[in-house]
Amino acid sequence: MIETREELDAIKKSCQTMVTKSASLSAGTAIIPVPGLDIGSDVAILMRIIPKINSKFGLTPEQIDGLDTDSKLFVMTAISNTGSKMAGKYITQNLIISLLSKMGVRVAAKGASKFVPLIGSAVAGGISFTAMKYMGNSHIDDCYNIALAALENRQLENMAEAEIVIEADDPTKAN
Repeated sequence: MIETREELDAIKKSCQTMVTKSASLSAGTAIIPVPGLDIGSDVAILMRIIPKINSKFGLTPEQIDGLDTDSKLFVMTAISNTGSKMAGKYITQNLIISLLSKMGVRVAAKGASKFVPLIGSAVAGGISFTAMKYMGNSHIDDCYNIALAALENRQLENMAEAEIVIEADDPTKAN
């Protein structure tokens, strides 16, 4: 469980580094002029990094199931409020393909650009890097916002509990 904002910020930075490396790998695969290879690679990359990001932020289905009822309800509401399609979910190939298809224009442009000699491969690599970085960083931002909301909620609950204890121990508050 994430205890401080600093810890949360460090997790975000670590995940962003992971996404940049994965985006570079995606770009490298996109440069290879074999139709379909890049899409398969992107799916495999996202199937690997999205669960890692969820895990680092404490947002895998198993981690959420391990929360107390109030915390679980709060986290599920926060996920719903962010509109995240991948936080707190089991990541399947169909889910990844669905999300990639929503980025269809970029994916189509990447595929078509491969047929332009030399420059096309470079363009495909650039599009692939940008699309992968965008998807990964968008997911990180969603997870960060969810985890931050959960952290702030826990801190408010702890402050309220501390106030109750202080008031119970304060003899001037006795009736």
